[in-house]
Amino acid sequence: MKRKSCKMRCLLAQMSAISMVSVPGGAALAALPAEASEPVEAIETYLRPLIDLFHGNPWLQGIVAIVVTFTVASFTTWLLFKLIRKVTLKTTFDLDDQIALLLRPPIYYTLLVSGFSYGVHLMPMTDGVETMATRIIQSAGVMVWVLFFVRLASLLLTRVALISHKVSFLQRRTLTLFDNGAKVIIFAAGLYAFFVIWKIDMTAWLASAGIAGIAVGFAAKDTLSNLFSGVFILADAPYKVGDYIVLDRGDRGKVINIGLRSTRILTRDDIEITIPNSIIGNTTIVNQSGGPTEKLRIRVKIGVAYGSDVDEVRAILLKVAQDEPLVCENPAPRVRFRVFGASSLDFELLCWIPNPELRGRTMDKLNDAVYKQFNRANIEIPYAKQDLYIRGLPEALLAVSQKSLNDSASKTLPQK
Repeated sequence: MKRKSCKMRCLLAQMSAISMVSVPGGAALAALPAEASEPVEAIETYLRPLIDLFHGNPWLQGIVAIVVTFTVASFTTWLLFKLIRKVTLKTTFDLDDQIALLLRPPIYYTLLVSGFSYGVHLMPMTDGVETMATRIIQSAGVMVWVLFFVRLASLLLTRVALISHKVSFLQRRTLTLFDNGAKVIIFAAGLYAFFVIWKIDMTAWLASAGIAGIAVGFAAKDTLSNLFSGVFILADAPYKVGDYIVLDRGDRGKVINIGLRSTRILTRDDIEITIPNSIIGNTTIVNQSGGPTEKLRIRVKIGVAYGSDVDEVRAILLKVAQDEPLVCENPAPRVRFRVFGASSLDFELLCWIPNPELRGRTMDKLNDAVYKQFNRANIEIPYAKQDLYIRGLPEALLAVSQKSLNDSASKTLPQK
């Protein structure tokens, strides 16, 4: 029995050292074997009198150890977090409340691990079954702590993104990038702990992963190109969800999603266009919503006939823009006399609208109002005219024309 107890101490000490890897400060605790074994000795010390009552029935001893551990862990966790709750309620922010809520499951499971493993050890199982059960308990503990750190990372990154005016490297647009990076690191650490628990040699796995990585890199080079371009787009942020962008081929739409592989835009015809990020990374994108504000300047080009009153034309164009509700008052509309055209004096009305989505509707209203006002003021809008002069006709065509004229004349003469 003494030899078995020593074996149990070694097993639980190893389990505690592995569990310490997942908790804050675990590296320092794992480096101290004497301190790591203290919880194990405490469990044996407190449970030994109760276990000795059922001496001779190892199955009942193991069950009692598990039940007592479950009861003590539940009560301890409830009492501990009740005290923590009283402390967090005194603070003015709710971040500590959320962290405490996330921390409760892993703390509770960590308290159960040692007692459950001790109970399993007391049961008359073979070494293989006992080792398998212990490793399963340890693996479940690693999963619990991995989920905790994933949720904690998402919570902290979201809170930091909300104060992006103070933290320049983390913005709302780059939140997804940092969140995915944190998840990769946490899952990699959890996978390493899982390999350690099950005593899996990682050398062969790393070598196989290197060869497989090369093969996957060649087979999925386009996908990887889109992936890296998506990362750069999220980091550089040439546009964001809700912006109006114009592609090189002339497509214009609202960005509805920015993914790691592609970007989706919705055109004014309610057609969704999916663009691979590698294409966006190598082309020119016009962001109409970029700049200090979302306002967009539109241009209404109009030509009037030579001889028109220039001041009257300016006044009419400014009044049309000022009377239109969709046009912004600031910056104020303005009119520019651009050029002396071939057959007209070319003017341009410049005005701003609140967002690019209103461009088509505003252009329609302004064009309609300008045309009506010019008609009322008798201001001519010239258009291209061409006069055709015929210098001569072919002889055959002249003969046909002459014959047609003679026939027409003969039909009109009175009959004798």
